Order: sequence, then structure tokens, then C-alpha cells
Amino acid sequence: MELRQLKYFLRLAETLNFSTAAKDLFITQSTLSHQIQQLENELNQPLFQRNSHEVTLTEAGQTLLPLAQETLRSADNCMLRMEELSSVMGGELKIGVTFSFASIMAETVTAFLRQYPHVKMNVTQSTMAELIEQLTNHELDFVLAFKPTKPNPKVESRVLFHHRLAAIVNERHALASRNTITLEELQRYDLALTRQGTQARSAFDRTVAQFDYHYKIKVEMNTVYLLFRLVRESNYVTVLSESTVVYEDGLKAIPIIETDTPENEMQGCIHLLKNAYVKNSTKEFIRMLGESTAMLRSAINEP
Repeated sequence: MELRQLKYFLRLAETLNFSTAAKDLFITQSTLSHQIQQLENELNQPLFQRNSHEVTLTEAGQTLLPLAQETLRSADNCMLRMEELSSVMGGELKIGVTFSFASIMAETVTAFLRQYPHVKMNVTQSTMAELIEQLTNHELDFVLAFKPTKPNPKVESRVLFHHRLAAIVNERHALASRNTITLEELQRYDLALTRQGTQARSAFDRTVAQFDYHYKIKVEMNTVYLLFRLVRESNYVTVLSESTVVYEDGLKAIPIIETDTPENEMQGCIHLLKNAYVKNSTKEFIRMLGESTAMLRSAINEP
């Protein structure tokens, strides 16, 4: 059994189409068929059921699938370890980040690339759920996001800082001089919020559910850049974590009193796969992030 054959098997198991799998693997269909046949002969049982209409996995194929995935991941980790022993910091660093963390990590991205120009950085910004799924599928090296309400048994979450929910306004807003605000007071203002499903919005919705308050939610969007622009140029109020505006000029975060409780505390975390190999570039980025000005400012603002 060869790693190449397992790679071919996995691609065919994903596509269930010999023509598509061969094209994705940059080999001929006859080569793919021959390699799969050799693997089946070595295992002494069919892995795929073939007919004129479709290709499906047999029971043996379904059993081999997770084993093949783990074998190839282990082989990849082996190569990464050997490469890092014999070369300077290099390779590709794949980071997932939620909307709230984009400004916090910007400083570290710039500093890291300046210090390690041979590392290719790939940054994906999406929702917490989508990023954790990509992490568990080994598509990301780590994720920067708040700690989820329901922990994933495959993921280790390392807390970087603790933050409260806050009303975010521009520096000219009537609320800008306030040090705190209540949920009841927020009813007076037009709100522009992130869409339901984001962590800050979920924390806000969970908190207000216990009160009979009625809010004037005028805008919902999933792009923080546009949300910040709207808040800067209008009297709209948004609700996010304090950390979101650490590096945002012209905006002020006013902590919301009722959300300053352990159950609503938002913990900024580094999320890594448990028992997985951690690249040197990942370790160095996390170290630099912890020492960044943005992270120090976040720590100062902790309740």
C-alpha cells in the first residue's frame, strides 16, 4: 500500500466519479482505475461498487476512509517536522479569524511578515462555526475567535483576554462621554448590529432575552468594516466586544452594565486542534500576538 494510492482513493471517495477525480489529481482515468484496482487487490476486497450509472463506497471503502485520512495527515505532519528541522522559518501559515479579531491581529500580521518573509500567510475571515469546521478538517492551522458557548472536543481553546460587550459609538455621539450604559438606555437609540449568528450578537440576544425591552434595530450586516463606517458617519449605535475597536480611530466602546457577568463574559482565544502538530510559524505568531500592542491594550481594558 502506497501513500499515493491512499491519496487517489480519498479523492475518488470524495467525488465518486472517476473522471472528476482523475482530473483533480492531474492523472489519466486509466491510471486512476489501475491504482485503485491494485489497492483493492492488495486489500483483497473491493473498495467501490461500480455500475454504468454511479460509483459508491463499499463497506470496506467506508471503513478505510477515516483510516486513510488519518494516515495522510500523519504523513503530512512528518514532512512538516522534517522540513522545519532543516530550514529557516518558511512554508504556509493558515489563520482563521472572526470579524471581531481582524483589527487586533493586524499589527501582528505586519510584524510577522516583516520578520519572516519566507512564510506565506493565508488569512480567512468568517464566522466562528465555519472556521472551527475548517480547523477540524485541517484546513487551518489555528483560529482567532471568542470562546464558543459549546466546546468542541477536538479543539483546544487558549484564553488570551476577557472582554465585555459594549455599545460602540463615534467620538461625537452624545454617549461618547459615558463610562457605562444600561440595556434599558439602549432602547432610545437606533441600532446597527451584526447579523444573528455572530458571537457578539448571540451574547447580546441572550442577555436581552430576560428583559421586556424593545430595540430599534435599523440595520443588520455581516461586514464589520461597513458597520464601523456607518457608525463613524452617523448616530447609529452598534454592540460588539470592547476588543473590536482597539485600533479603530474615531470610535469609543462603552461597556454595557448588564453584560458584565461571568456567563456573558467574552473570552478571546487561540483555537488549536488537540493532539495535532503545531508548526513553528504558528508558535511564533501566537507569541508575537501575545506581545503586541493591541493585545496589551486589550488586557488593560479587561474588567
